[in-house]
Amino acid sequence: MTDLLIKNIGILATPEGNGPKRGKEQGDIGIKKNVAIGITFGKISYIGDIEEAPAAKEVIDAKGSLVTPGLVDCHTHLVFGGWRQHEMELKLKGVPYLDILKAGGGILSTVEATRKATFDELYEKAKKLSLTMLRYGTTTIEAKSGYGLELETELKQLKVVQKLQEELPIDFVSTFMGAHAVSPEYKGRGEEFVDYLCNEVLPVVAGEKLAEYCDVFCETGVFDPGLSEKMLLKAKEYGLKLKIHADEIDPIGGGELAGRLGAASAEHLIAATDEGIRLMSKSGTIGVLLPATSFYLDKPFARARHMIDEGMAVACASDFNPGSSPNLNLQLAMNLACLRYKLTPEEALCAVTLNAASAIDRAGSVGSIELGKQADIIIWDAPDLNYIFYRYGSNLVDTVIKKGLVI
Repeated sequence: MTDLLIKNIGILATPEGNGPKRGKEQGDIGIKKNVAIGITFGKISYIGDIEEAPAAKEVIDAKGSLVTPGLVDCHTHLVFGGWRQHEMELKLKGVPYLDILKAGGGILSTVEATRKATFDELYEKAKKLSLTMLRYGTTTIEAKSGYGLELETELKQLKVVQKLQEELPIDFVSTFMGAHAVSPEYKGRGEEFVDYLCNEVLPVVAGEKLAEYCDVFCETGVFDPGLSEKMLLKAKEYGLKLKIHADEIDPIGGGELAGRLGAASAEHLIAATDEGIRLMSKSGTIGVLLPATSFYLDKPFARARHMIDEGMAVACASDFNPGSSPNLNLQLAMNLACLRYKLTPEEALCAVTLNAASAIDRAGSVGSIELGKQADIIIWDAPDLNYIFYRYGSNLVDTVIKKGLVI
Protein backbone atom coordinates (compact mmCIF):
# COMPACT_ATOMS: atom_id res chain seq x y z
CA MET A 1 0.00 0.00 0.00
CA THR A 2 1.24 3.46 -0.91
CA ASP A 3 1.05 6.46 1.39
CA LEU A 4 -0.36 8.84 -1.22
CA LEU A 5 -1.87 8.43 -4.68
CA ILE A 6 -2.41 11.28 -7.15
CA LYS A 7 -5.12 10.29 -9.63
CA ASN A 8 -6.73 11.88 -12.67
CA ILE A 9 -3.54 13.63 -13.80
CA GLY A 10 -4.40 15.17 -17.16
CA ILE A 11 -0.80 15.68 -18.28
CA LEU A 12 2.40 14.70 -16.47
CA ALA A 13 5.27 16.77 -17.87
CA THR A 14 8.79 16.07 -16.65
CA PRO A 15 12.37 15.88 -17.86
CA GLU A 16 14.02 12.57 -17.12
CA GLY A 17 17.47 11.56 -15.94
CA ASN A 18 20.01 12.17 -13.19
CA GLY A 19 21.97 14.93 -14.86
CA PRO A 20 21.54 18.06 -16.97
CA LYS A 21 19.99 18.13 -20.41
CA ARG A 22 22.29 19.85 -22.89
CA GLY A 23 21.71 21.44 -26.26
CA LYS A 24 18.76 20.11 -28.22
CA GLU A 25 18.08 17.50 -25.53
CA GLN A 26 16.98 20.26 -23.12
CA GLY A 27 13.59 20.26 -24.84
CA ASP A 28 13.11 16.49 -24.57
CA ILE A 29 10.37 16.37 -21.94
CA GLY A 30 8.44 13.24 -21.08
CA ILE A 31 4.70 13.76 -21.54
CA LYS A 32 2.28 11.21 -20.11
CA LYS A 33 -1.50 11.57 -20.20
CA ASN A 34 -4.15 10.28 -17.83
CA VAL A 35 -1.77 8.68 -15.34
CA ALA A 36 -1.52 8.28 -11.59
CA ILE A 37 1.48 8.71 -9.25
CA GLY A 38 2.02 6.64 -6.14
CA ILE A 39 4.22 7.86 -3.26
CA THR A 40 5.70 5.69 -0.52
CA PHE A 41 7.96 6.92 2.29
CA GLY A 42 8.41 10.23 0.50
CA LYS A 43 9.60 8.64 -2.75
CA ILE A 44 7.85 8.07 -6.07
CA SER A 45 6.89 4.39 -6.14
CA TYR A 46 4.40 4.17 -9.00
CA ILE A 47 3.69 5.95 -12.30
CA GLY A 48 1.04 4.45 -14.53
CA ASP A 49 -2.61 3.67 -15.15
CA ILE A 50 -5.02 4.25 -12.30
CA GLU A 51 -6.51 0.80 -12.86
CA GLU A 52 -3.22 -0.84 -11.91
CA ALA A 53 -2.28 1.56 -9.11
CA PRO A 54 -1.80 0.11 -5.63
CA ALA A 55 -4.16 0.97 -2.82
CA ALA A 56 -3.30 4.14 -0.94
CA LYS A 57 -3.86 5.62 2.50
CA GLU A 58 -4.62 9.02 0.97
CA VAL A 59 -5.81 9.98 -2.51
CA ILE A 60 -5.61 13.37 -4.25
CA ASP A 61 -7.72 14.04 -7.32
CA ALA A 62 -5.76 16.18 -9.79
CA LYS A 63 -8.99 16.73 -11.76
CA GLY A 64 -7.32 16.55 -15.13
CA SER A 65 -4.69 19.18 -14.36
CA LEU A 66 -1.04 19.49 -15.30
CA VAL A 67 1.52 17.93 -12.95
CA THR A 68 5.27 18.69 -12.97
CA PRO A 69 8.26 18.28 -10.66
CA GLY A 70 8.66 20.81 -7.86
CA LEU A 71 10.58 23.89 -8.98
CA VAL A 72 14.25 24.30 -8.07
CA ASP A 73 15.54 27.84 -7.50
CA CYS A 74 19.29 27.41 -7.93
CA HIS A 75 20.36 31.04 -7.37
CA THR A 76 19.10 33.19 -4.50
CA HIS A 77 20.48 35.62 -1.94
CA LEU A 78 17.89 34.62 0.63
CA VAL A 79 19.31 35.83 3.95
CA PHE A 80 19.77 39.58 4.42
CA GLY A 81 18.83 42.54 6.57
CA GLY A 82 16.73 45.47 5.38
CA TRP A 83 15.47 46.22 1.90
CA ARG A 84 16.59 48.68 -0.79
CA GLN A 85 13.44 50.40 -2.00
CA HIS A 86 15.25 53.73 -1.57
CA GLU A 87 17.34 52.86 -4.65
CA MET A 88 14.26 52.83 -6.87
CA GLU A 89 14.53 56.53 -7.63
CA LEU A 90 18.19 56.15 -8.65
CA LYS A 91 17.32 53.24 -10.94
CA LEU A 92 14.55 55.24 -12.58
CA LYS A 93 17.04 58.06 -13.22
CA GLY A 94 19.34 55.58 -14.95
CA VAL A 95 22.16 55.59 -12.39
CA PRO A 96 24.30 52.50 -13.19
CA TYR A 97 24.49 49.79 -10.56
CA LEU A 98 28.27 50.03 -10.23
CA ASP A 99 27.93 53.77 -9.52
CA ILE A 100 25.39 53.02 -6.78
CA LEU A 101 27.85 50.51 -5.34
CA LYS A 102 30.74 53.00 -5.41
CA ALA A 103 28.61 55.47 -3.45
CA GLY A 104 28.10 52.95 -0.66
CA GLY A 105 24.75 51.70 -1.87
CA GLY A 106 23.87 48.41 -3.52
CA ILE A 107 25.38 45.38 -1.82
CA LEU A 108 27.19 47.54 0.73
CA SER A 109 23.99 49.03 2.15
CA THR A 110 22.61 45.52 2.59
CA VAL A 111 25.88 44.51 4.23
CA GLU A 112 25.41 47.22 6.84
CA ALA A 113 21.81 46.14 7.53
CA THR A 114 22.75 42.45 7.69
CA ARG A 115 25.60 43.06 10.11
CA LYS A 116 23.22 44.94 12.42
CA ALA A 117 20.48 42.29 12.29
CA THR A 118 20.37 39.56 14.93
CA PHE A 119 20.36 35.89 14.03
CA ASP A 120 16.69 35.59 15.03
CA GLU A 121 15.72 38.59 12.92
CA LEU A 122 17.45 37.14 9.87
CA TYR A 123 15.96 33.71 10.49
CA GLU A 124 12.37 34.90 10.88
CA LYS A 125 12.62 37.02 7.76
CA ALA A 126 14.20 34.24 5.66
CA LYS A 127 11.64 31.74 6.97
CA LYS A 128 8.73 33.93 5.84
CA LEU A 129 10.34 34.47 2.43
CA SER A 130 11.04 30.75 1.99
CA LEU A 131 7.47 29.77 2.78
CA THR A 132 6.23 32.29 0.23
CA MET A 133 8.52 30.69 -2.36
CA LEU A 134 7.10 27.30 -1.43
CA ARG A 135 3.57 28.53 -2.15
CA TYR A 136 4.80 29.54 -5.61
CA GLY A 137 6.01 25.97 -6.19
CA THR A 138 9.69 26.24 -5.27
CA THR A 139 10.60 23.12 -3.29
CA THR A 140 14.42 23.39 -3.35
CA ILE A 141 16.36 26.61 -2.76
CA GLU A 142 20.04 27.50 -3.13
CA ALA A 143 20.97 30.31 -0.74
CA LYS A 144 24.15 32.39 -0.89
CA SER A 145 25.84 34.34 1.86
CA GLY A 146 27.74 37.49 0.91
CA TYR A 147 26.08 40.24 2.90
CA GLY A 148 28.57 40.04 5.73
CA LEU A 149 31.97 40.37 4.05
CA GLU A 150 33.53 39.42 7.39
CA LEU A 151 33.65 36.26 9.43
CA GLU A 152 30.92 36.80 12.02
CA THR A 153 28.15 37.87 9.67
CA GLU A 154 29.00 35.39 6.93
CA LEU A 155 28.72 32.60 9.50
CA LYS A 156 25.47 34.12 10.79
CA GLN A 157 23.95 34.00 7.31
CA LEU A 158 25.05 30.42 6.67
CA LYS A 159 23.79 29.25 10.06
CA VAL A 160 20.39 30.77 9.27
CA VAL A 161 20.25 28.56 6.17
CA GLN A 162 21.32 25.59 8.27
CA LYS A 163 18.42 26.21 10.67
CA LEU A 164 15.98 26.68 7.78
CA GLN A 165 17.00 23.24 6.53
CA GLU A 166 16.29 21.76 9.95
CA GLU A 167 12.94 23.52 10.47
CA LEU A 168 11.17 23.89 7.11
CA PRO A 169 9.71 21.42 4.58
CA ILE A 170 12.10 22.70 1.91
CA ASP A 171 15.54 21.52 0.79
CA PHE A 172 18.28 24.16 1.01
CA VAL A 173 21.75 24.24 -0.52
CA SER A 174 24.26 26.69 0.99
CA THR A 175 26.79 28.70 -0.98
CA PHE A 176 29.53 30.79 0.64
CA MET A 177 29.89 34.08 -1.22
CA GLY A 178 32.13 36.17 0.97
CA ALA A 179 33.59 37.58 -2.26
CA HIS A 180 30.35 39.37 -3.15
CA ALA A 181 31.95 42.81 -2.89
CA VAL A 182 35.07 44.27 -1.33
CA SER A 183 34.39 44.87 2.35
CA PRO A 184 34.28 48.54 3.41
CA GLU A 185 37.17 47.79 5.79
CA TYR A 186 39.28 46.84 2.76
CA LYS A 187 38.18 49.57 0.36
CA GLY A 188 40.69 49.84 -2.47
CA ARG A 189 42.50 46.71 -1.26
CA GLY A 190 40.71 43.91 -3.03
CA GLU A 191 43.69 41.55 -3.04
CA GLU A 192 44.14 41.89 0.73
CA PHE A 193 40.43 41.22 1.20
CA VAL A 194 40.63 38.02 -0.84
CA ASP A 195 43.61 36.96 1.28
CA TYR A 196 41.50 37.57 4.39
CA LEU A 197 38.66 35.45 3.02
CA CYS A 198 41.03 32.67 1.99
CA ASN A 199 43.03 32.58 5.20
CA GLU A 200 40.52 33.48 7.91
CA VAL A 201 36.97 32.90 6.70
CA LEU A 202 37.11 29.92 4.35
CA PRO A 203 38.76 27.60 6.89
CA VAL A 204 35.95 28.22 9.39
CA VAL A 205 33.16 27.88 6.82
CA ALA A 206 34.63 24.62 5.55
CA GLY A 207 35.53 23.34 9.00
CA GLU A 208 31.98 23.83 10.28
CA LYS A 209 30.54 22.40 7.03
CA LEU A 210 28.32 25.43 6.55
CA ALA A 211 28.53 25.58 2.76
CA GLU A 212 28.64 23.19 -0.15
CA TYR A 213 29.67 25.73 -2.79
CA CYS A 214 31.79 28.86 -3.08
CA ASP A 215 30.77 31.70 -5.39
CA VAL A 216 32.54 34.94 -6.34
CA PHE A 217 31.39 38.11 -8.10
CA CYS A 218 33.77 38.35 -11.07
CA GLU A 219 32.96 41.77 -12.47
CA THR A 220 34.34 45.22 -13.23
CA GLY A 221 34.95 47.12 -10.00
CA VAL A 222 34.55 44.01 -7.87
CA PHE A 223 36.86 40.99 -8.41
CA ASP A 224 38.83 40.53 -11.61
CA PRO A 225 39.43 37.05 -13.07
CA GLY A 226 42.78 36.74 -11.30
CA LEU A 227 41.40 37.38 -7.82
CA SER A 228 38.31 35.33 -8.60
CA GLU A 229 40.46 32.38 -9.60
CA LYS A 230 42.54 32.72 -6.44
CA MET A 231 39.40 32.63 -4.30
CA LEU A 232 37.88 29.67 -6.10
CA LEU A 233 41.04 27.58 -6.13
CA LYS A 234 41.45 28.06 -2.40
CA ALA A 235 37.80 27.07 -1.89
CA LYS A 236 38.41 23.95 -3.96
CA GLU A 237 41.31 23.04 -1.67
CA TYR A 238 38.84 23.11 1.22
CA GLY A 239 36.47 20.78 -0.59
CA LEU A 240 33.89 23.32 -1.76
CA LYS A 241 32.42 23.07 -5.24
CA LEU A 242 32.64 26.09 -7.50
CA LYS A 243 30.19 28.66 -8.81
CA ILE A 244 30.87 32.07 -10.30
CA HIS A 245 28.88 35.26 -10.95
CA ALA A 246 30.23 35.85 -14.45
CA ASP A 247 29.80 38.43 -17.21
CA GLU A 248 26.76 40.12 -15.69
CA ILE A 249 27.75 43.62 -16.78
CA ASP A 250 31.04 43.48 -18.66
CA PRO A 251 32.73 40.61 -20.55
CA ILE A 252 35.91 40.52 -18.44
CA GLY A 253 36.53 36.78 -18.70
CA GLY A 254 34.25 35.27 -16.08
CA GLY A 255 32.74 32.73 -18.45
CA GLU A 256 36.15 31.73 -19.70
CA LEU A 257 37.33 31.28 -16.10
CA ALA A 258 34.30 29.14 -15.28
CA GLY A 259 35.08 26.94 -18.25
CA ARG A 260 38.77 26.59 -17.41
CA LEU A 261 38.04 25.69 -13.78
CA GLY A 262 35.16 23.38 -14.67
CA ALA A 263 32.83 25.28 -12.34
CA ALA A 264 29.51 23.61 -11.60
CA SER A 265 27.74 26.74 -12.83
CA ALA A 266 28.31 30.23 -14.10
CA GLU A 267 25.56 32.69 -13.22
CA HIS A 268 24.10 35.72 -15.04
CA LEU A 269 26.15 35.53 -18.29
CA ILE A 270 24.41 38.54 -19.85
CA ALA A 271 27.66 39.65 -21.49
CA ALA A 272 29.20 36.19 -22.02
CA THR A 273 31.47 35.94 -25.05
CA ASP A 274 31.38 33.28 -27.75
CA GLU A 275 34.67 31.92 -26.41
CA GLY A 276 33.34 31.81 -22.88
CA ILE A 277 30.25 29.93 -24.02
CA ARG A 278 32.42 27.50 -25.97
CA LEU A 279 34.64 26.80 -22.97
CA MET A 280 31.70 26.39 -20.59
CA SER A 281 29.99 24.02 -23.00
CA LYS A 282 33.18 21.97 -23.26
CA SER A 283 33.66 21.81 -19.48
CA GLY A 284 30.03 20.97 -18.70
CA THR A 285 29.48 24.16 -16.74
CA ILE A 286 25.77 24.91 -16.42
CA GLY A 287 24.65 28.40 -17.36
CA VAL A 288 22.34 29.70 -14.63
CA LEU A 289 20.44 32.55 -16.26
CA LEU A 290 18.48 35.17 -14.36
CA PRO A 291 15.87 36.79 -16.60
CA ALA A 292 14.01 38.56 -13.79
CA THR A 293 17.19 40.52 -13.05
CA SER A 294 17.52 41.68 -16.65
CA PHE A 295 13.84 42.66 -16.55
CA TYR A 296 14.09 44.58 -13.27
CA LEU A 297 17.29 46.42 -14.18
CA ASP A 298 16.20 47.01 -17.78
CA LYS A 299 19.35 45.28 -19.02
CA PRO A 300 19.94 42.98 -21.99
CA PHE A 301 18.93 39.34 -21.68
CA ALA A 302 21.53 36.57 -21.80
CA ARG A 303 21.92 34.71 -25.09
CA ALA A 304 20.16 31.58 -23.90
CA ARG A 305 19.23 30.43 -27.39
CA HIS A 306 22.86 30.61 -28.52
CA MET A 307 24.04 28.76 -25.41
CA ILE A 308 21.64 25.90 -26.02
CA ASP A 309 22.62 25.78 -29.70
CA GLU A 310 26.27 25.52 -28.58
CA GLY A 311 25.50 22.53 -26.39
CA MET A 312 25.32 24.18 -22.98
CA ALA A 313 22.88 23.14 -20.29
CA VAL A 314 20.82 26.17 -19.31
CA ALA A 315 19.09 26.64 -15.97
CA CYS A 316 16.97 29.59 -14.84
CA ALA A 317 16.59 31.01 -11.35
CA SER A 318 14.97 33.95 -9.58
CA ASP A 319 18.15 35.67 -8.32
CA PHE A 320 15.98 36.76 -5.39
CA ASN A 321 17.83 39.55 -3.57
CA PRO A 322 16.95 42.97 -2.11
CA GLY A 323 18.55 45.03 -4.86
CA SER A 324 18.44 43.71 -8.41
CA SER A 325 15.67 41.11 -8.21
CA PRO A 326 13.33 41.47 -5.22
CA ASN A 327 11.10 38.74 -6.64
CA LEU A 328 10.24 35.45 -4.93
CA ASN A 329 8.19 34.01 -7.78
CA LEU A 330 10.17 31.61 -9.95
CA GLN A 331 7.12 31.40 -12.23
CA LEU A 332 7.94 34.93 -13.44
CA ALA A 333 11.43 33.80 -14.43
CA MET A 334 9.82 30.91 -16.31
CA ASN A 335 7.55 33.31 -18.20
CA LEU A 336 10.48 35.56 -19.08
CA ALA A 337 12.58 32.59 -20.20
CA CYS A 338 10.00 31.96 -22.91
CA LEU A 339 9.18 35.57 -23.75
CA ARG A 340 12.72 37.00 -23.74
CA TYR A 341 15.11 34.05 -24.09
CA LYS A 342 12.79 32.41 -26.63
CA LEU A 343 13.02 29.06 -24.87
CA THR A 344 10.25 26.62 -25.62
CA PRO A 345 7.98 25.70 -22.69
CA GLU A 346 9.71 22.30 -22.59
CA GLU A 347 13.18 23.88 -22.43
CA ALA A 348 12.07 26.36 -19.79
CA LEU A 349 10.53 23.63 -17.62
CA CYS A 350 13.80 21.71 -17.75
CA ALA A 351 15.66 24.93 -16.85
CA VAL A 352 13.81 25.26 -13.51
CA THR A 353 13.67 21.57 -12.66
CA LEU A 354 16.29 19.03 -13.77
CA ASN A 355 18.94 21.49 -15.01
CA ALA A 356 18.49 23.70 -11.95
CA ALA A 357 18.82 20.63 -9.73
CA SER A 358 21.97 19.66 -11.63
CA ALA A 359 23.47 23.10 -10.96
CA ILE A 360 23.35 22.31 -7.22
CA ASP A 361 24.17 18.59 -7.50
CA ARG A 362 20.67 17.39 -6.63
CA ALA A 363 19.57 15.86 -9.94
CA GLY A 364 19.86 12.36 -8.52
CA SER A 365 17.03 13.05 -6.09
CA VAL A 366 14.92 15.98 -7.37
CA GLY A 367 14.15 17.82 -10.59
CA SER A 368 12.10 15.10 -12.27
CA ILE A 369 9.23 12.75 -11.56
CA GLU A 370 10.69 9.27 -11.85
CA LEU A 371 10.55 6.06 -9.87
CA GLY A 372 12.75 6.22 -6.78
CA LYS A 373 13.15 9.99 -6.78
CA GLN A 374 11.97 12.24 -3.98
CA ALA A 375 8.29 13.09 -4.32
CA ASP A 376 8.52 16.84 -4.95
CA ILE A 377 5.48 17.48 -7.11
CA ILE A 378 3.29 20.37 -8.23
CA ILE A 379 -0.33 20.12 -9.28
CA TRP A 380 -1.05 23.22 -11.35
CA ASP A 381 -4.24 25.13 -11.92
CA ALA A 382 -3.59 24.58 -15.60
CA PRO A 383 -4.64 22.11 -18.29
CA ASP A 384 -1.30 21.78 -20.06
CA LEU A 385 2.32 22.95 -20.13
CA ASN A 386 1.80 25.85 -22.52
CA TYR A 387 -0.75 27.41 -20.20
CA ILE A 388 1.68 28.12 -17.34
CA PHE A 389 4.01 29.96 -19.73
CA TYR A 390 1.17 31.74 -21.51
CA ARG A 391 -0.19 33.15 -18.23
CA TYR A 392 1.90 35.53 -16.13
CA GLY A 393 1.38 37.59 -13.02
CA SER A 394 -0.67 34.96 -11.21
CA ASN A 395 0.29 32.08 -8.96
CA LEU A 396 -0.93 29.08 -10.94
CA VAL A 397 0.13 26.48 -8.36
CA ASP A 398 -2.79 24.55 -6.93
CA THR A 399 -1.05 21.97 -4.69
CA VAL A 400 2.56 21.53 -3.56
CA ILE A 401 3.80 18.12 -2.43
CA LYS A 402 7.22 18.00 -0.76
CA LYS A 403 8.85 14.69 0.12
CA GLY A 404 5.45 13.07 -0.25
CA LEU A 405 3.71 15.48 2.11
CA VAL A 406 0.91 17.76 0.94
CA ILE A 407 1.90 21.31 1.93
